[in-house]
Amino acid sequence: MKIDYFIRKQELLIAKLSAKYIRIRYFEILSLGERLIGLIGSRGVGKTTVLLQYISQSKQKALYFSGDDIEFTNSKIYDLVDEFYALGGRVVAIDEVHRYKNWAQEIKNIYDSFPDLTIRVSGSSMLNIMYEKYDLSRRLVLHKMECLSFREYFEMQKDIKLSTYSLDEILSSASAISKELIFKYEDLYAHFKNYLVYGAYPFYLEGTESFNKKLFNALDKIIHEDIPSLNKIDYSHISIFQKLIFLVLSAKTPFSVSMASLSREFGITEPTLYTYMEILDKTEIFKSMRKQSKHLSKKPQKLLFANTNILYSYSKKYEIEVDTGTLRETFFVSNFDTIFYSDIGDFKVGEYIFEVGGKSKDFSQIKDVTNSFLALDIDFTTNDKKVPLWLFGFMK
Repeated sequence: MKIDYFIRKQELLIAKLSAKYIRIRYFEILSLGERLIGLIGSRGVGKTTVLLQYISQSKQKALYFSGDDIEFTNSKIYDLVDEFYALGGRVVAIDEVHRYKNWAQEIKNIYDSFPDLTIRVSGSSMLNIMYEKYDLSRRLVLHKMECLSFREYFEMQKDIKLSTYSLDEILSSASAISKELIFKYEDLYAHFKNYLVYGAYPFYLEGTESFNKKLFNALDKIIHEDIPSLNKIDYSHISIFQKLIFLVLSAKTPFSVSMASLSREFGITEPTLYTYMEILDKTEIFKSMRKQSKHLSKKPQKLLFANTNILYSYSKKYEIEVDTGTLRETFFVSNFDTIFYSDIGDFKVGEYIFEVGGKSKDFSQIKDVTNSFLALDIDFTTNDKKVPLWLFGFMK
């Protein structure tokens, strides 16, 4: 193997690292004592950057490389690691590992052959990695890397560090927290509006003018490359994913799901449609909203895009105006891992009910509901029951 080629490439990449901002949560995950840790996440969330930051600060001899490097056309990752280990290397970080054929088996062999080697991997094809990870059971610890929260985006913009808050802290002190931040940073609300368009992915730093096109291309790769790579669907059904995206986009309001009518429209069975919905959830293009129930239900009640940047990207591509109400609800939902659609108000999180809207929204729909709050598109509040929408982007 031409190990000098990889060392030189690593040095060039680290030298060009423009991102001073370190996403501490993921840097600390990579620094844990586990021998094999994987970061999965959508294209563009910053996995490469955090891997390079981790490698650059390693106290041991470390090597970064990508699983799709052309050098692996006629050679193996195992051979490179073997040579690097013989030279004293003890840490390897393999980016886009899913691009390498039979990656799971080879990583398993590397793990077993070099007992004191620390291995870090990343992958954008979450479907592929979650499917293949079973070959690495008891070895691989997977962590999901999320898009930038509004807080992280604002920290990057201002080169500052801000506090995070639990949901209970936000709901009990919305007035104090929002006034303190808005009065200290008068442009915070304006930055929030920008974040909704392009702030969830760090590659916005490369230029906001080309952001929507780059994001659309990344989403298109998920549809045309990642999903078919599972070999679980008929390639001719790719158009179904595109039709579903268009239906959600053109609905203007959060898309109400009728599995029976959709399966008839697409010419597929309901079980197949359920599978496709789950795939789109796992790729983080959609976020399916279900009602809370004692029984585990596969049926989504509503469909939203996973974040507002995706909503804007598809809207621009298909020349459909973004609905303000859908935009607000998409942002609100994107801040929660566990959230349910509710007949009373809009959403339920734990014991709380939320109604999402603009500044003129009142309590009429939830006036007699215990633990109910308004999540409003406003800059600050003087009423803790009316929570500024952007403040949910500061949650722990």
